[in-house]
Amino acid sequence: MNSLYQSSIKSLPLLGHGKVRDNYAVGDDKILIVTSDRLSAFDVVMNEPIPGKGKVLNQMTDFWFEKLGHIVPNHLTGVAPESVVAADEVEQVQGRAVVAKRLKPIMVEAVVRGYIIGSGWKDYQATGSICGIQLPAGLKQAEKLPQPIFTPAAKADLGEHDENISFEEMESRIGAELAAKMRDVAIKLYTEASEYAASRGIIIADTKFEFGLDDNGVMHLMDEVLTADSSRFWPADSYATGISPPSFDKQFVRDYLETLTDWGKTAPAPALPADVINKTQAKYFEAIERLTGEKLKA
Repeated sequence: MNSLYQSSIKSLPLLGHGKVRDNYAVGDDKILIVTSDRLSAFDVVMNEPIPGKGKVLNQMTDFWFEKLGHIVPNHLTGVAPESVVAADEVEQVQGRAVVAKRLKPIMVEAVVRGYIIGSGWKDYQATGSICGIQLPAGLKQAEKLPQPIFTPAAKADLGEHDENISFEEMESRIGAELAAKMRDVAIKLYTEASEYAASRGIIIADTKFEFGLDDNGVMHLMDEVLTADSSRFWPADSYATGISPPSFDKQFVRDYLETLTDWGKTAPAPALPADVINKTQAKYFEAIERLTGEKLKA
């Protein structure tokens, strides 16, 4: 499969390169978002692509937009990406791009946790709470929480770590009404998605959503949604508490990087071995097939 490490669309003005996505202006009110095969771990972009990963993320997001569209509007316009670029650039956008509404991003990520894992587990071990939310005593690593919790994070600049903040801090940043709406919508999105994923043998342990406002102040779901990059997906058939369960994401990359005693988790990134790249690619492909029941579209 052909891979795309970074797009080079010359027919549209470049807005910027993110960790994974490249954004281009389509007029004044739309954006072409191209999902590359780049992979970031510990907020550092690796030098090698994971072939096809961008297509998996793009098609997974489209799948969820359609399934959850009744809950909140999203940034899709329905405009075909192939129609806004030059003929010799079509291959760069096929299967991995969308033309989205140009929204004003809300600079707080909506993180929803249904299980106790990752930074939440470390927080709980130290304080008995996650982001100030008190939890029952005696929970085990990877245990399901009594109900999903909303733990917002302030969006950081590229290369910096997002910062967990309290709901009160979120209210002070964006206003109480918008904060409450984001929280309620995010929990509803997570709950419905989790119920569907469970029917496909997948546990969604946690996820993050991003929202933006249109010119009329209407909140839209944007960016990527419930992908293996923005969520922890666990296969239900190997789930157990007391451990960090295997996941459908960059687990192999993270595990490999953790073995490197001479890398301080800052740029430049170390080289990834071929077997780590291949295993990671296989996990992304398995994730979309298990979730949607269909293989990745070319």
